[in-house]
Amino acid sequence: MSTSFSFFIMLWMFILVGLFAIGGFFMFRKFLKSMPKADGKSDLDWQDYYIDKTRDLWTAETLAFLDELVAPVPQMFRDVARRSIAGKIGQLALEEKADTMTTDLIIKGYIIATPKRDHKWLITHLESKQINYSAYEKYLKA
Repeated sequence: MSTSFSFFIMLWMFILVGLFAIGGFFMFRKFLKSMPKADGKSDLDWQDYYIDKTRDLWTAETLAFLDELVAPVPQMFRDVARRSIAGKIGQLALEEKADTMTTDLIIKGYIIATPKRDHKWLITHLESKQINYSAYEKYLKA
């Protein structure tokens, strides 16, 4: 066996181990989200509950705004991100006993449901749409 072929096999082995590790990490995160908590429901069960309870509160405009907010997420993960953010928005809507989804609820839910690194893009997007985000400063800093 030639040395170049041996190096290729070794490199390919490290690439495969790395890819399996990355895939396993994301599978394990999904597994942890599906584990029941003390109340008997998992995070995914609660997410589905909030989405189902608030399904009739969404309008075409608010759904379009949510789609705008999740647009920078890669296509492969966009549906998961949309459901996760919609679940958090639904939770806020139920806590506030909202009659309909508002831009205010969507922005608050997006800020709470996403990591801090996404907030910079949100601020830029809100400025481009000329939406005042000063009311959400406390959520952005939390």
